[in-house]
Amino acid sequence: MSHIEDIVDALENKISKVLHKLEVLKQANIKLEKDLQASNQELLKEKQHIVVWQEKYEALKMANSLLGSDNNKRETKLKINTLIREIDHCIAQLSE
Repeated sequence: MSHIEDIVDALENKISKVLHKLEVLKQANIKLEKDLQASNQELLKEKQHIVVWQEKYEALKMANSLLGSDNNKRETKLKINTLIREIDHCIAQLSE
């Protein structure tokens, strides 16, 4: 009978250790999920930062072209022409 009790005790110990490891892994998983969420939010914030800087860069390119810089004159002329066409279209719609 003692032999069976020893086996049951050993099984209980092993089950207890497995349950403890499971709990530790669950806690580690929760921490990793929180870290991942924080990293994703930071990545989104940085992407928004990039968009803002790209818009500023485009505005600066346009300003440089208008001030006489030869680098982006063609792009600026195309944008101005597009804006003129849009204004003409709006005027035509208003006059109808």
